[in-house]
Amino acid sequence: MMANILIGCECSGALRRRFREAGHNAWSCDLKPAEDGDCNYHIMFDVFHVLTHPWFWCEGEKQWDLFICHPDCTALTVAGNHVYAAGKPKHHERLKAIQETGSLWGLSCQYAKKVCFENPQGVLSTQSIMGKASQYIQPNRFGDDASKKTGLWLKDLPKLKGTKTIPGRMVNGVERWANQTDSGQNKLGPSPQRATERARTYPGIADAMVDQWGQLL
Repeated sequence: MMANILIGCECSGALRRRFREAGHNAWSCDLKPAEDGDCNYHIMFDVFHVLTHPWFWCEGEKQWDLFICHPDCTALTVAGNHVYAAGKPKHHERLKAIQETGSLWGLSCQYAKKVCFENPQGVLSTQSIMGKASQYIQPNRFGDDASKKTGLWLKDLPKLKGTKTIPGRMVNGVERWANQTDSGQNKLGPSPQRATERARTYPGIADAMVDQWGQLL
């Protein structure tokens, strides 16, 4: 049966396309236009409004069947501690991001039957109302040659099961993957597009979400 699915804070269309290909009524939502040029199923609007007014897109339903959200991690990830931690110049931006993400989580539990929030390892588990992540995943356990420890906060969804393990190359006894330098840093250099590039959902993880969660809807 076709499910009504909202992918929040996604402009790439990666998950939206995969869920639609699987036969679901899936929409993406972001303040940015869709990178794939889709004007039919990408909603360029505030995610808070789209989440809480689902009947505009869900054929009269007042709840989404599934809401997957990728909140902006810039101020939330531990990689930003040098500017966003307590006592640092942008700490107020972290506090705002924690509050807004927590509010969105609370609303999602009211307006969606099943929920997944995705964010890299950061402060949400310790400083937000969301509590500890339900699980942490790595793209190299889902068929992608990359390392990025990512937390999933789940409501009424089972944990994702790994699909294919990709071993890393050994550097002085430590595993490194294709997206990393030998020292472990991400290879992407500073640029206006860096945050967007790093936020993309890896194909193997997207496929696992569609295959494992799509059949539950």
